[in-house]
Amino acid sequence: MHFEILKNPMSMLEVSFDKGEVITAEAGALVYMIGGIEIKTKMRHGGLFKNLKVMVLGRESFFVNDFVAQENGCKLGLSGPPVGDIIEIPITSSSGFIVQSGSYIASTTGVELDTKWQGFTKGIFGTEFFMLKAMGNGSIFCNAYGGIIEKHLQPGEKILIDNYHLVALHENMDYRVTQFGGLKNTVLGGEGLVTEITGPGTVFFQTKNLKELIDLLGIRRQETRQPGMSFGGFRIP
Repeated sequence: MHFEILKNPMSMLEVSFDKGEVITAEAGALVYMIGGIEIKTKMRHGGLFKNLKVMVLGRESFFVNDFVAQENGCKLGLSGPPVGDIIEIPITSSSGFIVQSGSYIASTTGVELDTKWQGFTKGIFGTEFFMLKAMGNGSIFCNAYGGIIEKHLQPGEKILIDNYHLVALHENMDYRVTQFGGLKNTVLGGEGLVTEITGPGTVFFQTKNLKELIDLLGIRRQETRQPGMSFGGFRIP
């Protein structure tokens, strides 16, 4: 199986794979298919309760699609909603990642997603109290707003990242959320909460802030409560 990320920041993940190979993608991520590819829609691995947690708390769909190559030389194009880079993050049994909710596009077999509770004092990834935790062995592909920067921190090295810019970090890294400077900096300086992350490990962050774009355009988000539950983009009454 071969992966290529095309056209960053207007990005698309192109997968080239042969007979019997499988890649799992978020519902609605398909752009195009070439060759004999079978699509199998299923619940995520981990059982009903874990799937409900990932859907409700991690803002990912309840169902995913397995794309199975039925012949050699198949190709698949996948993408996500944000206008920004797509990155591949390697996952190993000794090195999982916690990632921004809603950024997941696809993963190889052997990778499982769960939710991770941050606690009310964390505030990491903007205002999210939950984020996704990727575990197992394989690769996960994420899409964020703007360009994605990768930083490798040495033992004891620290970095401060605005919460709305943080995309992913090693699960075993130490981090804490703190106020940017004093009250004057927070109120008048246009900065809010930041996350202090301590190495060793790898951190990914995005160059643009979607909240700032929404504020710039004067868009007000209106939350409407509708009866029923949403599965894979469809609402069930």
